[in-house]
Amino acid sequence: MPNDASSQPSGGVIHDIGYRSYDGPRLGRGYARRSLFVQSLRGCYGLGRSARSKVTPLLLLVLMLAPAAIMVAVTVVAGGDELPLHYSGYALALQPVLGLYLASQAPQAVSLDLRFRTVPLYFSRPIERRDYVLAKYGALTASLLVFTGLPLLVLYLGALLAELDVVAQTTGLLKALAGAVLLSLVLAAVGMTIAALTPRRGFGVAAIIAVLTIPYGAVYTLMGIAHVEGGGAVVPWLALGSPSTLVEGVSFAFLDAESTWVGGREPTTAVALVLLLAALGLIAGCHAVLMRRYRKAGL
Repeated sequence: MPNDASSQPSGGVIHDIGYRSYDGPRLGRGYARRSLFVQSLRGCYGLGRSARSKVTPLLLLVLMLAPAAIMVAVTVVAGGDELPLHYSGYALALQPVLGLYLASQAPQAVSLDLRFRTVPLYFSRPIERRDYVLAKYGALTASLLVFTGLPLLVLYLGALLAELDVVAQTTGLLKALAGAVLLSLVLAAVGMTIAALTPRRGFGVAAIIAVLTIPYGAVYTLMGIAHVEGGGAVVPWLALGSPSTLVEGVSFAFLDAESTWVGGREPTTAVALVLLLAALGLIAGCHAVLMRRYRKAGL
């Protein structure tokens, strides 16, 4: 019989190209969650990204720190016996800068994953939707806390340099940090929710700015009308209309922040508790919306 190739039995051939199985430790879900948190936090300040991505967050951070540095210089040189602005009122006074930072970084943290449909890749690892949401939310909250906390530390160090009362300054700093935590939690929840619902980054930036500024301006307008019309008792309740004024009311009542509301009327303890519960409810509601949003995004 002829000995040709067609008479030979056909079959597959396995080639050893050098792949080796992984036999090291499995770091698991906790490590993946921590890695996502760290990576997202670094991204909020442009670390590990292009030089262009660092410009906006670092410039806004400088703008946030500059008034604190000026206040410290004035207090030290003039020999004042107190800081020009109370700790708890600093972040509230610079809310426009804080809002711009949130609007620029919240879409960066979540919009790209949604736009380019990379979210399912995260869920192919030992990480769940709740882990993703909490890691991203925690990173955005931490970045806002750094953004608001660093100026407070500058003020505190300046107060110590000016030889102001240590106990009073430390108490003021701790109260202000508590307010900064609540403000960061509320704004991060609102900003991340809006960014997750608008995958287009430009739309997310515009929507966050609108949600933070329009209700805020409307609340202060209504406060002015209520004060002029003799309805001063209604003024604290109007704070329910804006995320920022919710935190302001709590800060005025419990953290010794100076009231900037029309007429200078601060909320009673009962109203402040309602505002605090409303702020916590807003955080919980945003978390529920995010979980629902990422349940669909992971399909």
